[in-house]
Amino acid sequence: DVQLVESGGGSVQPGGSLRLSCTASGHTSNIWSMGWFRQAPGKEREGVAVIDGIDNELTMTYADAVKGRFTVSKDSAKNTLYLQMNSLKPEDTAMYYCAVGCSLTLVCAPGAYWGQGTQVTVS
Repeated sequence: DVQLVESGGGSVQPGGSLRLSCTASGHTSNIWSMGWFRQAPGKEREGVAVIDGIDNELTMTYADAVKGRFTVSKDSAKNTLYLQMNSLKPEDTAMYYCAVGCSLTLVCAPGAYWGQGTQVTVS
């Protein structure tokens, strides 16, 4: 199993920045895909940014709504995924989840894992 713990959420004014972190523990040696997803009240969960690959062979994909504002990165030595969020907008308000094994379009492998989420509020 893989355990995921997110941190870094909070409240920020429009135009502000936050950095989310997601630390993985457990059976992390075969992790290929890690990503950030979000769910706003009354809306479906959606993909935000995903990293595929290992070491220096990484591919990042982003939702159109966050391109140019959000940056996803990974520190493999620390088993930690980051999401740097700049120029935040009220519509970015949501619970943000880290996941292993899901594509940006939320096609998830049978062995996918999810964190508990961290709240981001922009107002």
